[in-house]
Amino acid sequence: MRVELGKALLTQARNAIALQLGEAPLPEPDSPELRQHGACFVTLTLAGKLRGCIGSLEAWRTLGEDVRANASAAAFRDPRFTPLTREEFAHLRVEVSLLTRPQPMAFTSEADALAQLRPGIDGVIFEQGNHRSTFLPQVWEDLADPRLFMAQLKIKAGLPPSFWSAELKLSRYQVQKWQEENPS
Repeated sequence: MRVELGKALLTQARNAIALQLGEAPLPEPDSPELRQHGACFVTLTLAGKLRGCIGSLEAWRTLGEDVRANASAAAFRDPRFTPLTREEFAHLRVEVSLLTRPQPMAFTSEADALAQLRPGIDGVIFEQGNHRSTFLPQVWEDLADPRLFMAQLKIKAGLPPSFWSAELKLSRYQVQKWQEENPS
C-alpha cells in the first residue's frame, strides 16, 4: 500500500508542476490516503542540487491537496530560487516526504535537547517567538553533527547560531519519503 501511495504522491507532485508549465499530465494512480488529512514536503533537485523545497508541518487539508500545493510552491514560489522553467522540468527530480505529527520535546538545556536528537531519524521544528524553522530528517546527511544541525536551524530561523532561550520550543517528527528514480 505504501508503494502505491508513493507513486501517487510523486505523480501528483509532478503533474501539479507540469500543468503550470503547460505540459501534459501523467495518469495518476489512486490511493485512499490521498483523501485523508496529511502533511508533506516536496523537495525538487536538479543535478543533485536543491531547486526548491516547500511543505506543511501540520495536516490541515487532504494529502492530495497538500502535495499538489507544495509541489507548485516548491517549483514556482520558493523565495530562494527563480521560478522553474520548462527546460529545467525535463531534468527535475521530485521527492515527497510524508510527515508524522510533530511531538513537542521536553528538555532542560541545549545539551539535553541535543542529546535527545536522533540523527537521520528526526526532523526538527525550532520555534522562538515569531522565529520558526525546520529541517527534514534528510538534512542530517549534510549536517550529521547535532550541534551543527541545531546551529544551522537557528540561522534558518533568523537567529545567531549561539542563541538559546528557556522559552524556545522544539518538536520532532519523522518522515516516510519517496523519490523519483530518474528525472523524467
